[in-house]
Amino acid sequence: MAALETIRVKFGILITVLIAVALLSFIIDPTTLQSVSSSMSSKYDVGEIDGKSISYTDYQADVEKFTAINEIMTGTSAQNEEQQLSIRNAAWQSLVDKYLFEKNAQKAGIHVGSEEMSDIIAGNIDSPVFTQNPAFLDENGVFSVDLVREFLSYKDTDQTGRLQLYWNYLVESAKTQEYYAKYLSLFTQSNFTNPLMLADQIAENNNTFNVEFVMVPFAYAPDSTIVVSDSEIKAYYDAHKKFYRQQASRDIEYVVFEVKPSEGDIAAANQALIDVYDNFATATNMKSFLLANSDRQYEDRWYKAGELTTVAKVVNDYAFGDKASVSEVLSNGNTFYAVRVMEEGMVPDSVYVKYVPATEENVDSLLNVVEPMWITQTPGFESLMTAKKNSKVTISGLTFQVLDTTKPVAKKKVAVLEKTAVPSKETVNGYYAQANTFATKTAGKYENFQKALEEEGVYAHPVNRMSESADRLGAIDNTREVTRWAFDAKEGDASNIITVDNNYFIIAALKGIHNEGYAPISDVSASIRNILYSEKAGEKKAAEVAEKINGLNDMEAIATALNTTVSTKDGIAFASMGAQGLDPKFIGAASVAEDGKIYGPLAGSIGVYVYKVTGRDTGAFFTEDDAKARDAQMSQYSTQMLLPVMMEETVKDNRARFY
Repeated sequence: MAALETIRVKFGILITVLIAVALLSFIIDPTTLQSVSSSMSSKYDVGEIDGKSISYTDYQADVEKFTAINEIMTGTSAQNEEQQLSIRNAAWQSLVDKYLFEKNAQKAGIHVGSEEMSDIIAGNIDSPVFTQNPAFLDENGVFSVDLVREFLSYKDTDQTGRLQLYWNYLVESAKTQEYYAKYLSLFTQSNFTNPLMLADQIAENNNTFNVEFVMVPFAYAPDSTIVVSDSEIKAYYDAHKKFYRQQASRDIEYVVFEVKPSEGDIAAANQALIDVYDNFATATNMKSFLLANSDRQYEDRWYKAGELTTVAKVVNDYAFGDKASVSEVLSNGNTFYAVRVMEEGMVPDSVYVKYVPATEENVDSLLNVVEPMWITQTPGFESLMTAKKNSKVTISGLTFQVLDTTKPVAKKKVAVLEKTAVPSKETVNGYYAQANTFATKTAGKYENFQKALEEEGVYAHPVNRMSESADRLGAIDNTREVTRWAFDAKEGDASNIITVDNNYFIIAALKGIHNEGYAPISDVSASIRNILYSEKAGEKKAAEVAEKINGLNDMEAIATALNTTVSTKDGIAFASMGAQGLDPKFIGAASVAEDGKIYGPLAGSIGVYVYKVTGRDTGAFFTEDDAKARDAQMSQYSTQMLLPVMMEETVKDNRARFY
């Protein structure tokens, strides 16, 4: 009995849950459960590639791998936002290559085998991944297999695994490039132009024609007699539906309260610089002084005239002007400066150095296989710029020998004391109070948002078709939080205060939702109506012109009947329609017209034409080289579009939801 009681206590809850699930299976459609399960799992996916879901965890693992590779290649673990974005894009591209491109290439019969990869690594098959890698180039810039072998020997003794990671990256990159080279060659080699086709291109592009014409423009005012029915719009939409495919987007309006320093804040910044000015003029340890007293730290580097313009023009002008070594207080907007010239000299822009290995080699460093190279001024390596030829310089335990330099030029070391006015706590609170008043009146609803605009006298910025990856509103960066809110909100919602970089308080309202797929006919009916109206207006105007010129066979008489004049245009070439300022429909029709015969009326894009070709000329301005260059451009364009076309229906990129 005791054992039975134990079973009842331990498993009673589990049995209850199992019974509840069994009962639910009679109530809920299994497909509904599957849909819920799918939506829950897809919530954590960064995208989908050719039917394969890419989870955030798996993608982030690839991002970390590419981050490590970037650290190996650059020698630093510091990355700004732009570099991090580049790394994430590289990780995503590698997944697209793996799960989409290479698979499609293999379906086309393309393969890259192990023997082929061995030839690539050995340099028997040219691959830029190896033959242009600085680590594998000798002192003459020529690819060296010996350096590859030397790298492999270092790799095998590397206990950290970093060199193995880098090697795997090189091999995989070379393999992927080989797939691309072979696949793209299927298209480039098939873009063949035989001599007859080439001759036709040259002849067609060297032919010009002269034409007389009269043009009756369309009326600017709408014609109430022209009616476009809903059924006609529907028929046009169905026939052209592929042109109305859209990505998910949102229409929003937003107000922004930008936090700006007050006059008091600006005066305080000016005074803060004045308070430390005397110490700046006499400081002996400038690095420590600026670290404690300036918004801009000391950079121990040599500047040429013009380079300090990136700080401020007034700073550059003073530093490189014929003035005292320490400036008075300078200003640029809400920022105040004092400038002190620390040192002057003749310094080269770059030096040619080689790494001198230590007795105990650091196998984790790619420097061991890097040949001599030109380097420019780099933080931490400034001492190389002023070293004499053939001298050796040790930096952070690494020894370099300077082999050569560029011609020295006049440069200066400059210290800049900088104070920028920043909004005080009171100023920030004042702007937040304004934003809070607006948000309170909005109360989460678009209709209230509109009323608050009038009551507060605030301007709303409209943004239509905002994509899920958008991270900028006007001139404001880092607005991803606004985008995320818009894609999670319901139409007609308004947001609470969204703070961006502590400089902007934003309240947004969601006006419209555009889901991924085909745009609903209601969204595009207005543009379709305009297209069909223009077509009908052209047909009507052409019929009116035809009636007025019926029986006339002289261009002057036709012009008189239409109350206009005859225009002429010489040297028209069909191959350059867009550069001649004429209606493309008119040029296309006239290019194949019989000489001396009156044609029309023709409904063009802006009016109705009646025309007569009066002569043709054959020139020699379009050469065989021009034809071949044009074919090469077309071939290049087609290859550039291959991957985007592949991805169009098979890749969903939802990374913006996570980054």
